[in-house]
Amino acid sequence: GLVLGAYSSEQDDGAAQLTSAGDAFDRLVSGKLRELLSVCGPPLKKGKTRLFHGLHQDFPSVVVVGLGKKNVGVNDQENWNEDKENIRAAVAVGCRQIQDLEIPCVEVDPCGDAQAAAEGAVLGLHEYNELKQKKKTAVTPQLHGSAGSEAWQKGVIYAEGQNLARYLMEAPANYITPIKFAEYIEQKLRSFSSNVKVHIRPESWIATQQMGAFLSVAKGSAEPPIFLEIHYLGGASANDTPLVFVGKGVTFDSGGISLKPSSGMDAMRADMGGAATVCSAIVTAAALNLPLNIIGLAPLCENMPSGKANKPGDVVRAKNGKTIQVDNTDAEGRLLLADALCYAHNFNARAIVNAATLTGAMDVALGSAATGVFTNSSWLWNHLYEASVLTGDRVWRMPLFEHYTKQVTDCPLADLSNIGKYSRAGGACTAAAFLKEFVTASHWAHLDIAGVMSNKDEVPYLRKGMAGRPTRTLVEFAARLSQDSQN
Repeated sequence: GLVLGAYSSEQDDGAAQLTSAGDAFDRLVSGKLRELLSVCGPPLKKGKTRLFHGLHQDFPSVVVVGLGKKNVGVNDQENWNEDKENIRAAVAVGCRQIQDLEIPCVEVDPCGDAQAAAEGAVLGLHEYNELKQKKKTAVTPQLHGSAGSEAWQKGVIYAEGQNLARYLMEAPANYITPIKFAEYIEQKLRSFSSNVKVHIRPESWIATQQMGAFLSVAKGSAEPPIFLEIHYLGGASANDTPLVFVGKGVTFDSGGISLKPSSGMDAMRADMGGAATVCSAIVTAAALNLPLNIIGLAPLCENMPSGKANKPGDVVRAKNGKTIQVDNTDAEGRLLLADALCYAHNFNARAIVNAATLTGAMDVALGSAATGVFTNSSWLWNHLYEASVLTGDRVWRMPLFEHYTKQVTDCPLADLSNIGKYSRAGGACTAAAFLKEFVTASHWAHLDIAGVMSNKDEVPYLRKGMAGRPTRTLVEFAARLSQDSQN
């Protein structure tokens, strides 16, 4: 199969403008492609396709995809690069049409941005079907022509990173337990063993670290907790200050004693989305051989309602000595992160970035349009924002006001409550204010990814299911940081 791009013409009724690869193919078939495009209906709109058979013996099936207007660049209202997004969406839909025809190989027109085209193809074809007997035809996308092969390869690596996070998040919780999550990441990093170290820390180690908040969540489950620690040493020296990623790793969240409603609870297998995205970002950084040091930390456990589980009103002690009243056992992610953030300060980090499917309130605030970012550093915010404009996996800055801190520190029995005292109001903001109580670093960002956890149909190049967002933005952010340190 072959996927070719076409731009909308400036005039409404004009003929579509083919890309250079489309032009070359049209010459190869003596102008037949243009001729068919002009007679087979109205001009090709953005994201729509036309399928032709029998034009050329090497490519029995050719899909022409609409790329929208040419060279629109960054859209300031949308906060993304529209050309790149149009290419990702168009290529994804073209590749899926080839897959529907059960053709195992597809060549993809780079459409002027081979990285975006590769991302569209690899993300668009991904589907979790490990446990089904009947599987869709596996399709291998390849670059059409020789221009841009390096950018294409980079796009494939970026997209495979996001697909790794999607795989981990989509897999059932009885397949991805804390120990299986850690072992899967370790296996993925095995090929980079020269500059990657993986430590799978058991419960006894967690106890010696005095991570009382994390352990209090884990004790409700029969699955033992794991603290996963990854060191990727891509920097010029092992002593270069690292970027530290921290990810919430609740492999299943029932809510504990504050039990969640049963409808939709199955999606809580993806409550380790923070750990999945940061670990996948590090696997991707290693594959790209990025020249910086990254440390990944993932506290992994289940949140279950047993006779040993946290009870509402219990008080637990975090690693830094602060006491926490657990007023709602379903606000457990912040308990894991409190201890992991304390531990992250051991590494003299350039920046600490944590990701977590933390609050339903975040989904209410932004839906699936963007990841909410709470940060004490404008330098860090600018880097994350600029990275997200390129990846199309957007971020939006949220407030870390003292206003919210008061709502978690005004607590009857302990230093902090794990929910804001006006529980319905600003839930994502009070959760961030809680985490801030465990941070002394001057460059810290908390990414609440609850809203972008899954995809229904909002992102056209992702199928329905767990989204693995914002893995590519984290990778792009790390890449920018590595260029910074080299300069």
